[in-house]
Amino acid sequence: FFSDLPVWSWQMITLLVIAGFLVGFINTIAGSGTVITYSLFMMMGLPAGIANGTIRLGVVLQTLVAGLNFRRNNFLDLKKGMKLAVPAVIGSVLGAQIAVSINEEAFRTILALVLIIMLIFIFLEPKRWLKDQMHLIEKKPDAVQILIFLGIGLYGGFIHIGVGILLLSAIVLNAGYNLVKANAIKILIVFLYSPFALAVFMINGHIDYEAGLIAAAGNIVGGLVGSNLAIHKGNNFVRWVLMVGILLFA
Repeated sequence: FFSDLPVWSWQMITLLVIAGFLVGFINTIAGSGTVITYSLFMMMGLPAGIANGTIRLGVVLQTLVAGLNFRRNNFLDLKKGMKLAVPAVIGSVLGAQIAVSINEEAFRTILALVLIIMLIFIFLEPKRWLKDQMHLIEKKPDAVQILIFLGIGLYGGFIHIGVGILLLSAIVLNAGYNLVKANAIKILIVFLYSPFALAVFMINGHIDYEAGLIAAAGNIVGGLVGSNLAIHKGNNFVRWVLMVGILLFA
């Protein structure tokens, strides 16, 4: 049905904008929302590789507006976030290059495995998700932390779906921030690495610009609404949204 609708029909525009809004909202508060537009693009007839590249357009724009909102409300530790972003950016370029060259059947298999393992992260020491751990926040990035964020960046460049959960887990459990502040740093990291990954997909012709930009309009609004809710509702709200999101995603 979806593959028979023209991209510029009112039905498809409505679907794409609503899907983009949900992605921007879920990704900003928790993560894994990108599976919505990824699935819709696939139902529209886009190959897995093209769908994987096209979702990046909305990701760049939603993280821009959400990041600015977190920064304006003083929830973003810009200095520490930039340090954590450097290895993630490097990893994302490598991951995107793998994604554009990998066999599509292998790509689907890897995605299925990722869906299965994603659920465990939220259940690791749940109390640590709600309060800052100052000894970790004040600690300078070490080799282990650099490798963690390099690996997450590689995964994010390879397939963006679920990277928000991985980043939140690392920023809370390894870098010591509570969920709202971790969300702000997560948004910054994704915003910084996404243009590099997007460029790789663009160079290799793995972008459907019409569908991607229509959905991106919804991503922008969803990112703004999601960041406002995270700021005003606090850590426990974000934790519950994250748990529900992971369960549904898995």
